[in-house]
Amino acid sequence: MRILLVEDDDDIAGRLVSGLRTAGFVVDRAKTGEDGVVMGLGDQYEAAVLDLGLPKMQGIAVLKKWRIEKCDMPVLILSAQGTWTEKVEGLNAGADDYITKPFHIPEVVARLRALIRRKSGAADALLKHKEICLDTASCKATVAGTPVDLTASELKLLTYFMHRPGRIISQGELTERLYALEDSAESNTIEVYISRLRRKLGRDVITTVRGLGYRMD
Repeated sequence: MRILLVEDDDDIAGRLVSGLRTAGFVVDRAKTGEDGVVMGLGDQYEAAVLDLGLPKMQGIAVLKKWRIEKCDMPVLILSAQGTWTEKVEGLNAGADDYITKPFHIPEVVARLRALIRRKSGAADALLKHKEICLDTASCKATVAGTPVDLTASELKLLTYFMHRPGRIISQGELTERLYALEDSAESNTIEVYISRLRRKLGRDVITTVRGLGYRMD
């Protein structure tokens, strides 16, 4: 899952990026409100973590701009102030959830996963597709009840597919969900991971749609 973090404080951003990546997210960071607006509108993220106290352009203004431009990604507001009036303002501006500083990384992770599940129409942390079960909370997968050992990258791809069964997903879209903007990827990386998932989950689980991408059948 790819997350946009809009946070100007390097220490806080470092903690969040490290914690979210450890939890299996791909994270891109914007340091200013202006950059956050552009990145949020230009790339399709599963969710955003948005600080309110940003320089030049406040987080509320960023959020309002996203919503005016019909950007519907879930937004988790991060703020140093937790007054009820500020929470109401953020929620009324289009935020989906709110967390105050100081925060605990596991809570941020849990809230993001809940937002992403609700956006995809899955209320439960346990995703099921035929004989495959994926617990997005514990990051464990089984096939017909048998545990499957997946690498972090394989888990990211499987999670993305499990949220979108039956949909054709291009190789470029999968690459975006696997790597942050500053990362580089080999041209055949996705094919390698798809091959590994088929070997571990079953040959017919992911179908290649020639010229278009892949689909979880």
